[in-house]
Amino acid sequence: MNTRILTTLAAGALLAATAACGAQSLDDGGASGPSAGASATVSATVSDTVPAVALDQAPTEEKAADVINAITPDKDLAAKAPANLKSGGLKVVSSMGYPPMEVFASDGKTAIGFDPALTRAIARKLGVNVTITDEEFNSQIPGVLTGRYDFVISSMTDNPERQGQVTFVDYVQAGAGLLVKKGNPAGIAGPENLCGKTVSVVDNGSSMELAEKYDADCKKDGKAALDILKFPGDQEALLQVSGGRAQATITDYVVAASKAADPKLAVEAIALEGTEAPWGIGMKPDNKELIESVKGALDSLIQSGEYGKLLKAWNLDKLAVQSAVINGGK
Repeated sequence: MNTRILTTLAAGALLAATAACGAQSLDDGGASGPSAGASATVSATVSDTVPAVALDQAPTEEKAADVINAITPDKDLAAKAPANLKSGGLKVVSSMGYPPMEVFASDGKTAIGFDPALTRAIARKLGVNVTITDEEFNSQIPGVLTGRYDFVISSMTDNPERQGQVTFVDYVQAGAGLLVKKGNPAGIAGPENLCGKTVSVVDNGSSMELAEKYDADCKKDGKAALDILKFPGDQEALLQVSGGRAQATITDYVVAASKAADPKLAVEAIALEGTEAPWGIGMKPDNKELIESVKGALDSLIQSGEYGKLLKAWNLDKLAVQSAVINGGK
């Protein structure tokens, strides 16, 4: 369940949007600043016809760095990669500030998180380097359509509206989740266990809508209603759980997983089944060669088990897909 909303843009505004202020190149070929490990490179000859490429190492603060750095190019995929990737590298846009999917390293400019990790893994499968640029969410699709970027990967829900602008290769299934105290003393496994419980949520958001739906289901089944506490942000809602006022809080599962990975918070994440939707890597629809390259690289990572290791490093195992699907959002 993605809380970011991409505004539908008029065709005449697309070019102007790509010039939006705030775009920041976070790395050059995957290395930026001292935390990026820029001095360590690997020469990879992918075929007799494709020259060796010095593949940059992942940033040292990237939790999946060891997995990424061990990935070697797939000779067939690298040979078929678009010519502009071989000459200029993969140019990617994302939006930092949504942990654990996209965040800044401690230097304040290097991209880490699951989306940058997967981006670097895809680039290594294709035998190319990558530049990741931070840009405001609503400017990302226009940037792809005008050719400024090869693809966008930014926790973006694949849905029919966006499919009218870009073609997606879906890379995770993400939905809502619960956060409960460590050890789950209230015994909450899913929505059916929320009846009669106090639940905290962000006011006027998708989490509140879910809470109201679960409340209605409880009443319909003749069970006790939910006591719903509403707050301006996730942090305030989480404090109700850690303070004992609420037995659970509803949020995006990726947010729940990020909080649960912090031992100081002493909470557990529970995925809410049935709320999932695919998140996709968005590309220009007529860029067939790139779409097939990205799909092939993702499938290769899935089949090798490297994809699963990337998810595990960021505590996101439950988001896994079994294969790369094009425009799977309905």
